[in-house]
Amino acid sequence: MPTAPPGPNSYTTLAAGQDFRNEIAIRRSRFITVLRRVEDETGARALVAELRREFYGARHHCSAFVLGPGRSVRRSNDDGEPSGTAGAPMLDALLKHGSGAGTVPSADLSDVCAVVVRYFGGILLGAGGLVRAYSESVGTALELAPLVRRNRLQLFTVSVPHADAGRVENELRTAGCVMTGNSYGAERTDVGLAIADDAAVIAAVQDRLASLSAGHSTLVPVGVDWVDAAS
Repeated sequence: MPTAPPGPNSYTTLAAGQDFRNEIAIRRSRFITVLRRVEDETGARALVAELRREFYGARHHCSAFVLGPGRSVRRSNDDGEPSGTAGAPMLDALLKHGSGAGTVPSADLSDVCAVVVRYFGGILLGAGGLVRAYSESVGTALELAPLVRRNRLQLFTVSVPHADAGRVENELRTAGCVMTGNSYGAERTDVGLAIADDAAVIAAVQDRLASLSAGHSTLVPVGVDWVDAAS
C-alpha cells in the first residue's frame, strides 16, 4: 500500500468556472469584491491586472490570496491604502472563513484570490474603519460565494485477465471507486481507478479485490490527483 503524501487530504475552495462578485457601500465608498479560484501566484496576479484594466477609475485594487492544500502560500497587498488596513484584513478573512457555522466545516479555504476594488466616496474611514470595511467586504462575499470540497484521491491500476475486466470494473465502481480508464496488453487489462486518500477505505477496496480475484490481483499505486466533490 502507498504512503499518503503529507498534508491535508481535503480542503475547501471556490467552485471552478467563473468569478464571484459582490459589492457593499460604506459611507459612500464602494467596495467591489471579486473572488477567483486560482492555482498559483501567476493566476492571482493576473486577476489583479485584469481588474485594474476593468476598474481603471478606482483608487485602490487591494488583494489577498491563499494557495495550496496546506495553505502554504499567503500574500496580500494594500495598494496604496495605509499599511495593514486592507490586504492584511482581507487575508485574515480568507484564512478564518469557516471557523464556526456556515458552508465550510473548518477554516481550510485555499486556492482563492480576493481583490477588493474601492471607489472613494469622499469620507475618510480612518484606519479602524478601513480594516473593518475590507474584512467585511471579503467576508460577505465568501458567505455568498459557491464553495466546494476538493479531495485528494490515490490513483491505482489493477491487472486482470481480459475476460474478468468488466466484472472487476463494475465491482470496484460499486465499491465507490472512480474509474479512470483502462489500458490493454496482450493478455491482461490494466484497470485504472481512484480511491479516497484514506487508509481504511483503500484497505477495504484491496480486500474486496482480493476476494474477486482469489488473491491474484492487487492495487498498484500510480500517483495522486485532486478532484472537486460532486455537489
